[in-house]
Amino acid sequence: MAYYLRRAEVDFVIVDAGSGSGGAWVHTWDSLRLFSPAAYSSLPGWPMTATKGSGYPSRDEAIDYLTRYETRYEFPIDRPRIVEAVERDGNLLRLRCQDGESYRTQAVVSATGTWSKPYVPDYPGITYFTGMQLHSAHYRNANPFVGKRVAVVGGGNSGAQILAEVSRVAETIWITPREPAFLPDEVDGRVLFERATARVRGDDIDATVSGLGDIVMVPSVKEARERGALKTVRPFERLTPTGLAWHDGTISKVDAVIWCTGFLPATDHLKPLGIVTADGKVKVVDQRSVDEPRLWLAGYGNWTGAASATLIGAARTARDLAPRIVNAVAESQPPVG
Repeated sequence: MAYYLRRAEVDFVIVDAGSGSGGAWVHTWDSLRLFSPAAYSSLPGWPMTATKGSGYPSRDEAIDYLTRYETRYEFPIDRPRIVEAVERDGNLLRLRCQDGESYRTQAVVSATGTWSKPYVPDYPGITYFTGMQLHSAHYRNANPFVGKRVAVVGGGNSGAQILAEVSRVAETIWITPREPAFLPDEVDGRVLFERATARVRGDDIDATVSGLGDIVMVPSVKEARERGALKTVRPFERLTPTGLAWHDGTISKVDAVIWCTGFLPATDHLKPLGIVTADGKVKVVDQRSVDEPRLWLAGYGNWTGAASATLIGAARTARDLAPRIVNAVAESQPPVG
């Protein structure tokens, strides 16, 4: 968004809760890699450089690219600054920050994503389990699980990659709501993005390739497949103090549960506007809030732009969104004279 707003010569500032560049990438696990080659994961104006090894950028390479991108374009960024609330203030919106600072503005683009809002299902007995529990948002590496028995819950890419890593050092149970959908080995994020975009637009798509929730066969997952580690079972009934109780009455003892169960929109700061639904979403048309037209949303998933929570999708969303914001702000200006 900053890139396109700068080109439109709009006065703006990025208010970022993070202490440095990288956004959610700073909080991902150590071995995480993008699903697409570097050239296909670039932001506008400056390509991400090719990487060594697998050709898919690592976590650290992505953070480095985002850091250098901010520096290259000298974006105005106020960090670390946590926006506690967005409120109406006459003809403007006011950003009230946690430290008492505030901004008054004609338009707000909320792009807080989902990473800071991890979702864990409310399983019976979850509070009684005495072992380790953590969400994929807080997983870093497999070291804490060496020699343990670990349940990995969730059938998406996070679950597959974490299962692949942990299963090398621990006994694992992979629990998914249904059999995971594994994509062909030659399919990566480029194809997934195009399929997701086509689905949002209502176009006909290749039925053999689904969407962004299907599992990409990155090298670690391929290696786990060769070891026979990608076997899954359906969900358990409840947790016990020491493990999992299944529907047939049997009990499996586990030392840890890793919840790879997704995220919700991080929109608590928008609740003072009275427009956030129970599932954390905001009703939008073309990324513009229906009930607060000075508010725009990007980066939360397909409901705020096709694949808008991915690098390539965020770039395309911003390209289309920026001119709409610029026009809306111009139309809201009082006539001169």
